[in-house]
Amino acid sequence: MRGDGDGWVIDPDGSRYWGRHGAAGLLLRAPMPDDSTAVLLQHRAVWSHQGGTWGLPGGARDSHESAIDTAIREADEEAGIGGHELRVVAALVTHRGASGWTYTTVIAETDEPVNTVANFESAELRWVRETEVSTLPLHPGFADAWPSLRDRITALDLQR
Repeated sequence: MRGDGDGWVIDPDGSRYWGRHGAAGLLLRAPMPDDSTAVLLQHRAVWSHQGGTWGLPGGARDSHESAIDTAIREADEEAGIGGHELRVVAALVTHRGASGWTYTTVIAETDEPVNTVANFESAELRWVRETEVSTLPLHPGFADAWPSLRDRITALDLQR
């Protein structure tokens, strides 16, 4: 089902962003048996915008949705993860276009790596140790945001 957010926004410099009302993605974290922490990443289908790169399950925000609602809906659509399986701990605008378009990364946690079911937008879904994320060919927007997201994750972990 198409929402009212589906569509491209084009900035004055020609940059294209998916989501007429912005977009959001879910950075889901889980402890691993070896005491490391992993995040769920999506290997984007080659036909998609920036296909073949790794990023977060996410997508266009509809006009009636919060960024958190969008990230949870998209994670359910693209990875089969229901909102009842996670705890949202933060939401950060990790990109802002000249037009005002925003991408919000929603950081959430779960007690263990949950099972996933990839839809047609994913070549693969994988739990990746946080220390190994930057070794993958990342979606450019996620690659730019990852250092600040790591800083925020560290700060959240220190608060515990």
